[in-house]
Amino acid sequence: MRVLITTDWYKPVVNGVVTSVVNLREELIRQGNEVKILTLSPDQRSYVDDEVYYIQSADAGKIYPHARFSICLWHPFFRLLADWKPDVIHSQCEFSTFLYAHTIARMTQAPIVHTYHTIYEDYTHYFSPSEAVGKTLVRKFSRCVLNHTDLVIAPTKKVERLLAEYEVEAPVETIPTGISLERFDRTMDHEERKQFRNSLGIGPEERVLVILGRLAQEKNVEEILGFLCRRKNLRCLIVGGGPYREVLEARVRELELDGRVIFTGMVPPEETGRYYRAGDIFVSASNSETQGLTYVEALACGLPAICRKDDCLEGVIENGYNGWQYETEEEFWQAADRLLNSEAEYARVSANASRSAQMFSKEIFAQRAEQAYRRAIFCHRFFIKDELFPARLLHSIWK
Repeated sequence: MRVLITTDWYKPVVNGVVTSVVNLREELIRQGNEVKILTLSPDQRSYVDDEVYYIQSADAGKIYPHARFSICLWHPFFRLLADWKPDVIHSQCEFSTFLYAHTIARMTQAPIVHTYHTIYEDYTHYFSPSEAVGKTLVRKFSRCVLNHTDLVIAPTKKVERLLAEYEVEAPVETIPTGISLERFDRTMDHEERKQFRNSLGIGPEERVLVILGRLAQEKNVEEILGFLCRRKNLRCLIVGGGPYREVLEARVRELELDGRVIFTGMVPPEETGRYYRAGDIFVSASNSETQGLTYVEALACGLPAICRKDDCLEGVIENGYNGWQYETEEEFWQAADRLLNSEAEYARVSANASRSAQMFSKEIFAQRAEQAYRRAIFCHRFFIKDELFPARLLHSIWK
């Protein structure tokens, strides 16, 4: 099968969309498919590198950190990719490259499968002075884009339910994004862990909460910092960078947590496993995730997770098995105390964490994506224009 993936984000940018695309591409190729990627260039040049087609773009960082856009309505790459005759186009973003996906789909009659990665309602503070107006715009924009696709992939049931509220007419299927488990299977022996923690300024007996991801307002890291004030015997390792780091550093000083909170800044993706294992518990207070790949990465490292309750964690964090979902500070500390005060309980939950991550492998992810492609191709070729066989019904029957 020939698969064209379009995305506004690609390496060297580090975020959930890029992780998803990289893992999907690698595994689809391993399974015998041909894959090309169409994305935005990090500058004003257009070029091709390793079957990745980069189209010139401009900086849109004032709207959203590291975002880019392109004003190209036509580019010679469109003809090159159309002549390649993709069987399916898998769009990953709703902006510049979605227009490219739509253009090439019209040229080739290939179906468009689209993954809805981002719940934009949680990001209205970036583009709208009014939250209510911003949410209305998000709803209308998302519905308009997704109704021009043959199939929408939702990373979680949370997103699938949201798109139903948006009254999206295209078929929607939940397929969790997979991760490269082998990156997180590497163990650290006691001495290696001790030396790495020492390099971070963490003593051998100190207990550490780990936060890993992009530092932004919607991630709600301040809540964890507020919790940390109540316990003097814990430290917090915050791994990642982002537009909110200075605000968080100021909050640490305000709460007099200096010396107890460590900011590492951005770290290479291949090194994140070491930072997870440097801690004792993975924590998150975010409610803005569509899936939250860092949760799965932490579990794969054997790190129990304590996260604010959210629909995206359905089937990911199971209370008392591989971690806990909390709604109050009291519930947060009850879970933490169970883990930190009993070696046997910690070992049990840690083992379950590693075990539960296996269902989120990139191999299973790519297999399910390929099955979705075949359904989209079949429905698009034979029934998409027949009102007696609506696409949503056909997909549900096939599944």
